[in-house]
Amino acid sequence: MVAKIVVVKGCSRRVRCASLGATATIVPTAFSLAYRLATVLSIANFNMHCGMDGWGRPYDYLAAIADLDADIVVLEESWTAEGDAAGGQAEQAARHLGFQVVRQVVGEGRRIRPQPDADHRWIAQPSMRDANRALFIDGVRPLNRGVQSLTRWQEAEPGSIEIAVLVRPELPIEASRVLQLHVLRADRMRRAAIVVDVMVENRPISVGGVHMSHLLQGSARNFAELRHRLRTEARPDAVLAGDMNSWGPVVRLFMRGWKRALIGRSWPSWRPHSQIDHILIRGAVRPLAGAVFPHSGSDHRPIRAELAIG
Repeated sequence: MVAKIVVVKGCSRRVRCASLGATATIVPTAFSLAYRLATVLSIANFNMHCGMDGWGRPYDYLAAIADLDADIVVLEESWTAEGDAAGGQAEQAARHLGFQVVRQVVGEGRRIRPQPDADHRWIAQPSMRDANRALFIDGVRPLNRGVQSLTRWQEAEPGSIEIAVLVRPELPIEASRVLQLHVLRADRMRRAAIVVDVMVENRPISVGGVHMSHLLQGSARNFAELRHRLRTEARPDAVLAGDMNSWGPVVRLFMRGWKRALIGRSWPSWRPHSQIDHILIRGAVRPLAGAVFPHSGSDHRPIRAELAIG
């Protein structure tokens, strides 16, 4: 399916029409007509899975991010290898695009090397077995001795997992902050949200990026914290994007006062049946168009929305 997204006016570009490969498209024509003269901002979200598939095979994440052609890109599971002075994948993507970047480490662990027995599947099944894992997370508490005795773990590359917000240089970042959330007992990552304040053609907005835990790990508590803190730590007109590890109706329940900018299945990328990656909006922000992009290497498909500001 091909999505035709028409931008009538952009923060740094004039009229254009982009043809995007997509699996789902939400194009509210009433909004498109009503906001034809509004400022349009494009936002994309992508959980990168540390730039590899479930066998440790790398993919071209720089091309995948560039193909999103967005003014602001929110990334989850960006990887920085231990000792990497260049700043890891988020910094590399920002340099590649010429974008500004704000990043935050949310976990430490190990990323497996490419496995010699890899087959056509994205990951070995059953994927949750320690012997088949692609990422080992141990930043909050160490993994047990059984896991650490695995050759797979011992040969894996140590490093850190981050969330990041990349911003086009024509949108100067006026301020940024990290909202640390409560560490859940069943979670191995330290959840947080990045909030950046930007001016979009003289309109002040905030854009947040987040990677939430799973419902079974107690994410309801983090959602409540996040909703409460964003009341005062983000501007009235705001966007929140991220892998929220929850379906749309659940996210709407947890994030009252926010609306979904697009609907489309984003996970798992090879045969998506659920949307757990979301772009939420509030205030004088309205959806114009949205798309779920094709599989690009991660277990999540990237999503993108065109938003009218004001």
